Amino acid sequence: MARRAVDAMRLTGPKVASPRAAGRYVVGMPMWMWATRSTSSYGPTTAKATAGGVTVTATAKVSTIQWAMGDGTTVTCTGPGTPYTPDQGKTLSPECGHRYERSAADQQDGRYKGTATATWTVTWTAPALNDGGEFTETRQTAFTAAVGEVQVLN
Repeated sequence: MARRAVDAMRLTGPKVASPRAAGRYVVGMPMWMWATRSTSSYGPTTAKATAGGVTVTATAKVSTIQWAMGDGTTVTCTGPGTPYTPDQGKTLSPECGHRYERSAADQQDGRYKGTATATWTVTWTAPALNDGGEFTETRQTAFTAAVGEVQVLN
């Protein structure tokens, strides 16, 4: 019953706000990663399912987002990340960031292909049965990052 309630939620992978597909990133510079919050992509969201007079209420919320950066690095973040603003300059993200150590020039289309995988923690209750529990679900979103080098000429 709890899984039926989760199916009704239509949970999705993270809404990746950064890295942006149209963005260009530089080797060695801090990359801030974050996901836009919504009920279907981050939660919390709640749904009910009923059968045989028993109603189960389930609530789902993302507990972690694991970012596979496409360069062999994986970064696990416990929140959605902090949106970057220009006044942050070259500082590291306080929550969720990465530094590419080499260009994506040798990658197809000159872009690293990565994924952001959300782990949803679902808690459920069935008061009529004096029962409840918890389980996890995962959802994934693909992203790309064009990473180049900056060379200074003298």
